[in-house]
Amino acid sequence: MDIRRQDTAPIGPFRDCVATGTVGVVALKKVMKRLTAPIEELDRQDLEEFCTALGLTPITDITPRTPVRLGGEVRSVRIVPRAGAPALEVTITDGRGAITAVFLGRSKIAGIAPGRKLLAEGIAGKDGNRLFIFNPLYTLLP
Repeated sequence: MDIRRQDTAPIGPFRDCVATGTVGVVALKKVMKRLTAPIEELDRQDLEEFCTALGLTPITDITPRTPVRLGGEVRSVRIVPRAGAPALEVTITDGRGAITAVFLGRSKIAGIAPGRKLLAEGIAGKDGNRLFIFNPLYTLLP
């Protein structure tokens, strides 16, 4: 008889092993890889998996002047004056690349802060090596 509760998910470095039911050397290798990998690398991989699961366009695959639907985590928020009016620049990363969402005429948007996940839709543009998306439709994610 199994006395474990079914409604609790395994946590920590052993979650992959328990979830997949793997045992032995393969499981040990996964555990050791998760324990020795830098936190930033693990966070980047988790963010990549999150964006892939939502079916979003990877930022590295974006072509300028095309409609895109992308998502990721807000890395930075800053106010930059453009033509005498404020513009809010929000840098979004999906673990593979980064894009800047520019909200013209806005100095702040409630809910958008570093670490917040969001979806953005609009037309991508390029200025030098930087990708931009001006006044995108956005959805804040939990």
